[in-house]
Amino acid sequence: MKNSILLILLVSITSIISAQNSINGTITDANSNEVIPFATIYFPQLEKGTSTTENGTYLLEDLPQGTYKIVVSNVGFKTFSKDIYIKENTRLDIQITPSAIEMEEVIVSTPFHKLQSENVMKVERQSIEELKTKGAMTLSDGITEISGVESVSTGVGIGKPVIRGLSSNRVLVYTQGVRLENQQFGGEHGLGVNDAGIESVEVIKGPASLLYGSDALGGVLYLNPEKFAAQNSTEGDVNMNYFTNTEGFTANGGFKTSGDKVKFLVRGAYGSHADYEDGNGTYTTNSRFNEYDLKSGFGYQDTNFKTELRYNFNRSNLGIPEEIEEQNRDRDPLLPYQEIDNHIISSKNTLFFDKSSLDITLGYVANNRKEFEDEHHHGEEEDHDDHEEHEDEDHHDDEEHEHDEHEHGEEAALNMKLHTLSYNIQYHMPKLGGFETIFGVQGMHQTNENSGEEVLIPDATTVDFGAMVTTHYHMENSDIQFGLRYDTRDIEAKETGEPNSESYIAALDRSFNSFNVSAGYRATIAKRIIARINLATGFRAPNLAELTSNGGHSGANRYEIGNENLENEQNFQTDLSLEYGNEHIEFFVNGFYNSVSDYIYLQPTGDFIDEDPVYQYVQDDSNLYGGEVGFHLHPHPLDWLHFESSFETVTGKLDDSDLYLPLIPANKLSNTFRVEFEGEHVSKKYAFVTLQNIFDKNNVGDFETRTGGYSLVNLGLGATIHAGNQPFDIKLSANNVFDKEYVSHLSRLKTDGIYNIGRNINIGVSVPF
Repeated sequence: MKNSILLILLVSITSIISAQNSINGTITDANSNEVIPFATIYFPQLEKGTSTTENGTYLLEDLPQGTYKIVVSNVGFKTFSKDIYIKENTRLDIQITPSAIEMEEVIVSTPFHKLQSENVMKVERQSIEELKTKGAMTLSDGITEISGVESVSTGVGIGKPVIRGLSSNRVLVYTQGVRLENQQFGGEHGLGVNDAGIESVEVIKGPASLLYGSDALGGVLYLNPEKFAAQNSTEGDVNMNYFTNTEGFTANGGFKTSGDKVKFLVRGAYGSHADYEDGNGTYTTNSRFNEYDLKSGFGYQDTNFKTELRYNFNRSNLGIPEEIEEQNRDRDPLLPYQEIDNHIISSKNTLFFDKSSLDITLGYVANNRKEFEDEHHHGEEEDHDDHEEHEDEDHHDDEEHEHDEHEHGEEAALNMKLHTLSYNIQYHMPKLGGFETIFGVQGMHQTNENSGEEVLIPDATTVDFGAMVTTHYHMENSDIQFGLRYDTRDIEAKETGEPNSESYIAALDRSFNSFNVSAGYRATIAKRIIARINLATGFRAPNLAELTSNGGHSGANRYEIGNENLENEQNFQTDLSLEYGNEHIEFFVNGFYNSVSDYIYLQPTGDFIDEDPVYQYVQDDSNLYGGEVGFHLHPHPLDWLHFESSFETVTGKLDDSDLYLPLIPANKLSNTFRVEFEGEHVSKKYAFVTLQNIFDKNNVGDFETRTGGYSLVNLGLGATIHAGNQPFDIKLSANNVFDKEYVSHLSRLKTDGIYNIGRNINIGVSVPF
């Protein structure tokens, strides 16, 4: 396989065709026929674009010959998209229609590069810029603004995505076009990605194994990196944020430049936060954290070939809160805490033929997770809602680790090194009638190594391979998409410890495989209504923790035993969605039913070891169901006024029983009033107020704590101020305005009696240059 990849890359580089193809034209208003300056013209598959001049004209050169989608967008106009055939000196004049509906973007996480309104699969998309206007302190905090997405949190620094009630290894995270692997099975293992240098977030809510293989059973969080600068241009920016609650600050700066064929960008970021303060004025001891982040990218694009190499280094130091003790504004984490280094290297390459193309994406992720501990253990009773999670802070040995000893070089108690190589090769076949077809192979080679005193999971090697085909058929007012995929996963783990000892883990050699299918239908009804139905299967192979655990959890007061005989989790989900939109009102309703066979969770055996109850990983069928509903009103002639409302609900139960699944978020209703204005010296003015109502959570998992409902008020405002030719983007937001004491159902600190964060005011300034 490696030799084949190298051969393909060599052929692609040496077979570049130097034909000079271009496209030019004028963009005008469909109602007034006036030219539109500074409109954006973009070819998603080519990742190449430009903007119109003051006269509304545009020109793009050095394009490959063939059929590609062109997308034209501008504020205040409906996004235009069309497949066109590019050849030498192509002329295309385009008229776009005024609209108060916000601009659509091309969806990248699905393979056919459609606008959301054209996509068969419903995908949620949010820009990072928009999420940050709402005061998000971290990326894992920001994604909770997306309907159907929540976060399992440990304080404010550690969070992991929950999509319609499924999390951990059931949700796959992609960044820079490659899968992110960072020991995500653990309860204290957060997202591990900084929002600096991330342009947007896309969420596939439901099984995406057809596109991504194992671990996408619950959905995909797809992070799009920032684009390179436009051809023959140079850009830069500096961004700073201050958060009053943690006395925290973040800063990042970026620079990017592009010539005719070569592109380059770099961005550095740093953030530091003290312990957060809850609604009653108490600091949550050791919730402090700091983070360093560096992202860089290099691109080269010729007529028939483009390549992109990106690198991301992230170092996080995360305190692990246990109980309320020290009350101060220090920033250095106390024991226990984690130090995490993450290196991500990705290479995306595309070779364009006359009527087809070949995409080759290679990735390497090196994750080094260290935990430093002391003799103090959790004393609280943890929720049973962490069934499927392992908390690495709970794995303590008997040796004492004093704070002052660590400061003089004590080694980490837990030190795991995870190395992941991945590849994804897709061939986009020539169109046959209305059919667009993609063949692909995808795989991963992963090793886990331990060098600390504790062993959370054994040294192991995991190898994945998958092959898939998917087809999209376009008709005048509807689209059909279907596909088939086969996957294998081989896991080989080494023997750890002495036989019959508490820490002993037997050697493991298991293979898993699965066939998965997906089918969807999208139809435009009466020009204003879009209906979708999607049927899909997905799977997840059990992880090493579930297969090999053998040890006590001091904080959880339980002894956990893995089950080497676990089988795949397999699910079948039905999704229905309905959307209506005109210039002044948008409405949507999404419903789903997700049946998961062989759902893996922990169950007590009735035995005790060292006075701790014994839990073992078992499997049972389960069902999850619910959905989201909402609308967006911007009445004529008050197009500057917006009212948005959404409601989301999920219920999860074990099959044929009255037992509910853990880690299911509470029902949530959100209402937002927002105003937007444009001006000469002060542009892009906005202000909003949001009321979030989170309802009582009573249908909880066995041994899981019930959570009361609460209401939060958030508000914000911002504007772009021009001082001469220099713009300044300024924003102000306040979350939990009335300093409410509350506990989120997905907070892992709730059983310690620790509240979530209180009032937090964010002041941000961005300076482009």
